[in-house]
Amino acid sequence: MGSESKTVHSPIVTYASMLSLLSLCPPFVILLWYTMVHADGSVLQTWDYMRQNGLQGFIDIWPKPTAIAWKIIACYGAFEAALQLWLPGKRVEGPISPAGNRPVYKANGVLSYVVTLVTYLGLWWFGIFNPTIVYDHLGEIFSALIFGSFVFCIFLYIKGQIAPSSTDSGSTGNIIIDFYWGMELYPRIGKNFDIKVFTNCRFGMMSWAVLAVTYCIKQYETYGKVSDSMLVNTALMLVYVTKFFWWEAGYWNTMDIAHDRAGFYICWGCLVWVPSIYTSPGMYLVNHPVTLGAQLALSILAAGVLCIYINYDCDRQRQEFRRTNGKCLVWGKAPSKILASYTTTTGETKTSLLLTSGWWGLARHFHYVPEILGAFFWTVPALFNHFLPYFYVIFLTILLLDRAKRDDDRCKSKYGKYWKLYCEKVPYRVVPGIY
Repeated sequence: MGSESKTVHSPIVTYASMLSLLSLCPPFVILLWYTMVHADGSVLQTWDYMRQNGLQGFIDIWPKPTAIAWKIIACYGAFEAALQLWLPGKRVEGPISPAGNRPVYKANGVLSYVVTLVTYLGLWWFGIFNPTIVYDHLGEIFSALIFGSFVFCIFLYIKGQIAPSSTDSGSTGNIIIDFYWGMELYPRIGKNFDIKVFTNCRFGMMSWAVLAVTYCIKQYETYGKVSDSMLVNTALMLVYVTKFFWWEAGYWNTMDIAHDRAGFYICWGCLVWVPSIYTSPGMYLVNHPVTLGAQLALSILAAGVLCIYINYDCDRQRQEFRRTNGKCLVWGKAPSKILASYTTTTGETKTSLLLTSGWWGLARHFHYVPEILGAFFWTVPALFNHFLPYFYVIFLTILLLDRAKRDDDRCKSKYGKYWKLYCEKVPYRVVPGIY
């Protein structure tokens, strides 16, 4: 699989984490949904139920996938796939892969996002489809996604074995690693349908926005109004997702697309984990409307928007630096940089510029700080009666710290002495002065 797929942790830790995530994530999705929707958000209440009823209790609360759940998923997936294929968009080239391939994308994410939300709200406004149906069948939808996405990941594994889309594919010889991390870097169906763009962007991230709106509408139809806490939560989530699609072409240069292969970790995560876990603060607020008051609500909203903007500006700064080959201004000055050379898997010697000023002079992954804080600010409207709404913030922190380590190790392997020089100039990995 090449250097991009070498494990960061020891083999024992790697296998333990893979097997744990494969076995524990699916039931956790159901437990989180049940706790949020049917146990008042109380982990203790769910724990008491499980302690009293054991395995049978868990079997009883796991909803069976129903026809309506499959129909909702199928219609949504087909709609997003059609938008990805048919809406116009600028041609964008991704980064050169380890095997020397350069993927080509159609950047129509913003248009797909607008069409999706306008269509969804239009169907509700004109009485054609009520989004509360999605919330009312949420457990069945998550259950269907869990099983359906496992089947999809098996398809990706088989496809990678018998019909890879590019030379950026291959097996480690270990079926568990191949299934978990994936066989292909850029799997496609035909020439134009990129699978990771669909799973990560058009299904996963788009569902975040769709479900945020769904929870807001459900609270409105249940209580006759939308609480200011739900408005702040929904607004910040939509700002974040809007930022994502505005910056989608930049996302195609990140670890998720350019380095992580299409397996359970990325694809099942985006198809199941993103819709269920990332949206969970809003799921909780549906039945727990909190009145913050105008001053507190606006303060949280402003702080959240500021964090999301800084996160965007970090990525924009690096993207502009790369686009101009370092011939730009960073915070009003010529950027500080390191010219690093590296050797590809085909033996070619290439160079890259490493930015060491602006946001990227504060820490090597400083952009994770405002991202975590942004998640905190769209969760804090739930206040602190229950722990579970903050699970996403905790998960995101662990995920991004691990990703920072993986990216550092990948860059160390790629750039060698130049990365050591970079770390001397930018000594902190994520939090300036701390870590």
